[in-house]
Amino acid sequence: MKVVSTSPSFGMYSNEPIEYLNDHGIELVRISDGAPTSELFSELADADAVIVGYTEINQSLLEHSPNLKIVCKHGVGYDNIDLEATRRKSVWATNVPDGNKMAVADYVFGLFFSLARNIPQANTLTKDGEWPRIIGTEVYGKTLGVIGLGRIGKEVVRRAKGFDMNILAFEPYPDVAFAEENDVTFTELPELLIQSDFVTLHMPLNEQTKNLIGAEQLNIMKKTAYLINVSRGGMVDEDALYAGLSEKKIAGAAIDVFLKEPVTNHPLFTLPNFIATSHIAGYTYEAINNVGMTSVRNIVNVLVKGERPTQVVNQL
Repeated sequence: MKVVSTSPSFGMYSNEPIEYLNDHGIELVRISDGAPTSELFSELADADAVIVGYTEINQSLLEHSPNLKIVCKHGVGYDNIDLEATRRKSVWATNVPDGNKMAVADYVFGLFFSLARNIPQANTLTKDGEWPRIIGTEVYGKTLGVIGLGRIGKEVVRRAKGFDMNILAFEPYPDVAFAEENDVTFTELPELLIQSDFVTLHMPLNEQTKNLIGAEQLNIMKKTAYLINVSRGGMVDEDALYAGLSEKKIAGAAIDVFLKEPVTNHPLFTLPNFIATSHIAGYTYEAINNVGMTSVRNIVNVLVKGERPTQVVNQL
């Protein structure tokens, strides 16, 4: 049995997932995410499973993978997987929604503090020989708007309670019990944007959420508000954000995900009230190992044990 991995982080920081495959007699072949299509198709010709990061899983790829039984997204978002195509080919598609939720929620607060206290600027200026007195704002006691109250959004809420934040949430499928237990108030998106001091996005990218935050939304936010996106590039209109930050419509923004990645140059990078990071919110040793182990357990369940995998996203 053979597994092809195009994920750049699978098994890179812990051997446990690779050893698990070896223990069950499964060969692992790594391919760079940017490898030529011919190389990918060649390796997939006799592959039983594939682990993907950003590789597009589409009809063409599936046609070149006659033995494929399962596609595992090495992460949460699976918008790069054509679910209908996998259903037609009777190929399981899975993701790992819980594997990095703690890491991402921690990272969100790291960005809150970085924006509110201008930590990146203070670091740069101090190392340049200056001794700046930079005035920031506190996170404690502020109003937090959480757009998407799923697994990660809920972890952000749990952390926010420790800072005595007033918590608002926009969620199409509200978990009322969780909200009552954690003092979360559900509201519509415009009201959340109007009231919040910090806004963080935690929704999947689809036709309904594409450019969810654009010029109209930025215009109704507080001028002192901060926007964070560690969810998916494309949910924030980057041109509108550039204009909004340039015109001081909001105080600042931090983005870990971009419409096109990797990004080496972007107009947003020129702005002092913008923080950019390289899609690393979920990158901790613990999270990557958790995601890897969940992926390989699903592969073994299907290929070796003949069982249904967990966290199925295409429902065969």
